[in-house]
Amino acid sequence: MVSLETISAIATPHGIGAISIIRISGINALNIASKITKKDKSFFSPREAKLITIYNINDKKIDKAIVIYFKAPNSFTGEDIIEIQTHGGIVVAKMVLVTTLKFGARLARGGEFSQRAFLNNKIDLSEAEAISELINAKSEEAVFQLSKQLHGSLKIEVENIREELLEILAHSEVVIDYAEDDLPKDVENNILIKLNEISEKLKILLKYSQMRNRIFDGFKIAIIGRPNVGKSSLLNKLLNYDRAIVSEIAGTTRDRVEDYLFIGTHSVKIVDTAGIRESKDQIEQIGIARSIEAIEEADIILAIFDNSQELSQEDQNILNILNKFKESKKILVVLNKSDLKHTINNINMFENINISTKKGSIQHLIDKIEEILSSINNSAESGNILSSTRQIDEVEKTLQEIENSFEPLKNGELEFFSFHINEAIERISSISRPFHHSEMLDKMFGNFCLGK
Repeated sequence: MVSLETISAIATPHGIGAISIIRISGINALNIASKITKKDKSFFSPREAKLITIYNINDKKIDKAIVIYFKAPNSFTGEDIIEIQTHGGIVVAKMVLVTTLKFGARLARGGEFSQRAFLNNKIDLSEAEAISELINAKSEEAVFQLSKQLHGSLKIEVENIREELLEILAHSEVVIDYAEDDLPKDVENNILIKLNEISEKLKILLKYSQMRNRIFDGFKIAIIGRPNVGKSSLLNKLLNYDRAIVSEIAGTTRDRVEDYLFIGTHSVKIVDTAGIRESKDQIEQIGIARSIEAIEEADIILAIFDNSQELSQEDQNILNILNKFKESKKILVVLNKSDLKHTINNINMFENINISTKKGSIQHLIDKIEEILSSINNSAESGNILSSTRQIDEVEKTLQEIENSFEPLKNGELEFFSFHINEAIERISSISRPFHHSEMLDKMFGNFCLGK
């Protein structure tokens, strides 16, 4: 698709740096480059960097910059692109941008360069979304997953499923429109087998994608326990600075205290919660309710107990709460104050780690947390991950349409069956590229004999 408008924008963050980059894309990009450099268009060779003076519309020198010409269709957008690398500084970059606009370019809208790349078949929707997410990636794991998607791994998986559904739809349409004695007798059974295989693939894709928030947005760790067992001290020790107030007074922490840190290569949000206990104080009750919310949101729960004291009823209540999450959460029991006489030898239902937040290192606890986080990531590395809620929603709807198709298939209601399969194709196709009805016709007649 050729756009009649040429667009321009600053491609680097605003501020002072070594260089600033201005990009121009469209049919007049080379003409604009010629005007702002006072060089003939023949001066620019594709993919060759030129060190050249940039002039404004009044022929005043702005800067000496590197200019690179990417000739269509061998560019990111599929159009002619001019990239101008000026010295860093927002004023210089803006002056060059304004000059390109005065010479006929239009200021690009957010994401318009990627939109043109999509419209010109340089990238598909899944790759475009990967670019957007990659810019905001918060962890190395997110970068690796998005890099896979950017290189087409999700596109390939989606298009394989799409092709399988198209073939099923083609068979269904042929059964509707042509005599049954011209078709294999086991068509319906083969379709059912194939649909079950596709459903399983989609369920696995959704399962891996449930880890999206953890990998893209960071993991969540909740520190819980009754008042005065060392929760805030542990938070401060993990962060390596005094983030939370530490006091001998029970109930000092009345609300969630949150902060971010890296454990190994993993981005983590850690939450110090209010002490969980029976309380008539209304504010403290709200804090305790938020502690329960933190448990529900967390990937890892660090449950702290005072190892110098017998388990109290409040401790037992916390264990009862944890027991409800033992199948869905990774729970570590942290026995604090190990420098004092041990009273609690072990809490058998969970893995135990002894620490002293006042005297001694907690590195063994940090190593254990990193091990858990790495195991969560490793379980997702073998498969693709949907990088946006839109993609997750479309796969869920695809799966629902396939499940809705089983009943009409069994009842021989092939018009209704085809309707659901057609809807499934449109849903799964929207992840990468739109579905065209002509493709189904190609599949439908593709296996016919020549001359038929």
